[in-house]
Amino acid sequence: MRLENGTVKAEFLLLGFSDHPELQSLLFAVFFSIYSVTLMGNLGMILLITTSSHLHTPMYFFIGMLSFIDSCYSSVIAPKLLVDLISAEKTISYNGCAAQLYFFCSLVDTESFLLAAMAYDRYIAICNPLLYTVIMSQRVCCQFALGAFVGGTLSSIIHTTNTFHLPFCSNEINHFFCDISPLFSLSCTDTHVHDIILVVFASLVEAICLLTVLLSYVCIIAAILRTGSAEARRKGFSTCASHLIVVTIYHGTLIFIYLRPSIDHSLDTDKVTSVFYTLIIPMLNPLIYSLRNKDVKNTFRKMIHQKLVS
Repeated sequence: MRLENGTVKAEFLLLGFSDHPELQSLLFAVFFSIYSVTLMGNLGMILLITTSSHLHTPMYFFIGMLSFIDSCYSSVIAPKLLVDLISAEKTISYNGCAAQLYFFCSLVDTESFLLAAMAYDRYIAICNPLLYTVIMSQRVCCQFALGAFVGGTLSSIIHTTNTFHLPFCSNEINHFFCDISPLFSLSCTDTHVHDIILVVFASLVEAICLLTVLLSYVCIIAAILRTGSAEARRKGFSTCASHLIVVTIYHGTLIFIYLRPSIDHSLDTDKVTSVFYTLIIPMLNPLIYSLRNKDVKNTFRKMIHQKLVS
């Protein structure tokens, strides 16, 4: 990392929320609570799906994978943020910053591909129910999950390489983690080409994922509307509601952060928005899928009842 005075410093300073020192303790308590609920909710969902045989279906396989990814990508950000809130030293090494960006981008894009796979799963379940178990076999589900991880990894390599090829003239990151836009703002050179690369590849991932979701739900809605029973329509829409809520919140936030024109970027606004999708969305996902899902609620009640009886 090259600084303006010619010296080399192999670390960054994460400014985070240091402009509000009076709020550090409160923010620590709030973020610690959110992170704790995130881990308990997502790991609890994984445990529930793993131990309950009647939840061993493609839909719950993907929900379990989603919970795993949410636990991981929240953990890439939250522990370092919590330490910085109670520490005078808010530094992160150059390699640590690169690693944090790599794992964060990888997991975020993996979740995007996984949400697309979940939309396709709902399409098969509603439009081809008789062939559902054949089409969405365990092997196919694993292939979808592996494809999501591979796609996220390749995308992350591009973004991380694109960002850390820049020469940096400052080591003060106006953010609470190593994200792309705050790092671009430290560059000594014009980042126009790097901005284009970011937008092109981020748009490509979003286009693939959102197009898959859109086409799946067009077919799903058409199939639901063809059913004669109002109860069947209600059940069909209810089956997809949780996934649609998660997709809307998740992709809406990503588009706001990464696909706006660079002139509209405000790092202070991005910090607040980033709290939402790095900490709050991973906490909300298991709540959305559990509170709106009768199978999950019934399985949870049975598990608690068995524990109390034993």
